[in-house]
Amino acid sequence: MKRTFLKLLSIACLSTILPARAQLRVEISGVGANRLPIAIGQFADDPAGANQISAIVRADLERSGLFRIIGKGDPVRETGAVNDGLWKSLGADMLVGGSVHQLSDGRIEIRYRLRDTVKGSDVYALVLTAKPQFIRFAAHRIADDIFEKLTGLRGAFATRITYVSRSGPEYRLEVADSDGENPFIALRSSEPVISPVWSPDGSRLAYVSFENKKPVVYVQDLASNHRMAVANFKGSNSAPAWSPDGLRLAIALSREGFTQIFMINADGTDLRRLTNSSAIDTEPCFSPDGRTIYFTSDRSGGPQIYRMNAEGGEVRRVTFSGNYNISPAISPDGRMLTYISRREGRFQVYVLDLATSQETRLSDGSRDESPSFAPNGRYIMYASDADGRGTLSVAAVDGSARYILSSKASSIREPAWGPFTR
Repeated sequence: MKRTFLKLLSIACLSTILPARAQLRVEISGVGANRLPIAIGQFADDPAGANQISAIVRADLERSGLFRIIGKGDPVRETGAVNDGLWKSLGADMLVGGSVHQLSDGRIEIRYRLRDTVKGSDVYALVLTAKPQFIRFAAHRIADDIFEKLTGLRGAFATRITYVSRSGPEYRLEVADSDGENPFIALRSSEPVISPVWSPDGSRLAYVSFENKKPVVYVQDLASNHRMAVANFKGSNSAPAWSPDGLRLAIALSREGFTQIFMINADGTDLRRLTNSSAIDTEPCFSPDGRTIYFTSDRSGGPQIYRMNAEGGEVRRVTFSGNYNISPAISPDGRMLTYISRREGRFQVYVLDLATSQETRLSDGSRDESPSFAPNGRYIMYASDADGRGTLSVAAVDGSARYILSSKASSIREPAWGPFTR
C-alpha cells in the first residue's frame, strides 16, 4: 500500500487506446454567475479570413467564465464615433473594436480599442504587429490585455500548455496554445512519457520517459529539439521540478533504496540528496521564491504533503484532511497549494489556502490527476476522464468556471501549464 501513490505516476498514461490524433476541442461546462457583458466586434479587413482575430478573442474571454459575449460580432473599427446607446440597449457594458492591415513588409498590423459604453469613453487602445504565422498569438495577446484591464489580473491566453496524448501504441509529448489549438509534437515514443514540467522561461521541458524500459529524466530544448538525460541512475528516476531560476531540478530517485528527493543541475551535474527518511519521498515542487520545496511522503503512514527548506533540513506536514494526498503544485504567488486527494474512493482536485488552511474541492471526477496552475494563478488544469478516455479540465480556483479540452482521436493526460513568456 505504501507504493500505491507512486504507481499512479507510472500508469498515468495507460489510458484507453484510440486510433488517431486530432486538435483539442473546447467544451465550456460552467461559467461564473456574475459575468461582465461585452461585445466583440468583427475586426475589419482581417486577412486571415472568417474574422479569425475577433473569433479568437471572443472564445478566450468566454472560456474564462468572467465575460458574457453580447451579439454576433458586428463590424466595429478601432476609430470613429460609436453609438454607445445602441450597444447599451443590446446589453453590452463594454465594446471591443478593431481593424487589421497588411504592411508592405508582409507583417500584419492589428489595431483595437476597448470602450466603456456606460461611461461613453475609451478604456484602452493598442497596436500590435505580427508575422502572418503568429496571428493567433496576437489575438491571444489582445484577449490578455482586455482580461487584465477589466479584472486587474494578467491574462494567460497567450501562454502554452503541454500534455501527453496516446493513440494506439504511440505516446506523444505535445505542446499547444492554451486553448489546445496549434499543437506540435515534441516527442514520439512507444513507451510511456509522464510528468512534463516547463522551465521558468518556457524554452525547455523536463519529463520522464520509459524508452529505456525504466524511468529516466530528460530535459529537452523546444527550439532545437535537442535533449539530454539528466537523471539515469540505478532504479527509478522520476518527478522532475524546476527551480525558479531554471538552473536546477528537484527529482525523486530510488538509487539508494527508498525513493528520496535529490537536487541536480539542469545539465545533470552536482547531484545532492535532500531528504533522508525511511519512507517514500517524491513529487517535489518549488515555492515561487525558490526557498521551499513541497513534496509527497508516506512517512506518516499514508501519503501526505510536506514542506522543507530547498536545501533540505526540517520537514513539516502541510495536509491534514483525508488520509491520501498527492501531486502538490504551488500557485505563482505562493499562497495556494493544489493537490489530488482520495476521499470515498474518488481522486479529486483540492486547493488549500496556506494562510488560512481553508480547503476547497475543485473537481468532481473519480480519477482526476496532475493539477497545474495557470501562470496567473486564476485557473488550474488537470487530467480527467470522459466517456472512457483521458481529457483535460480547467477550473477557476474559486470554482466559478470550468471547461474541458478533449480529443476524439486520442486519450490525453499529464498536463502542465506553461509560464508567461515575452
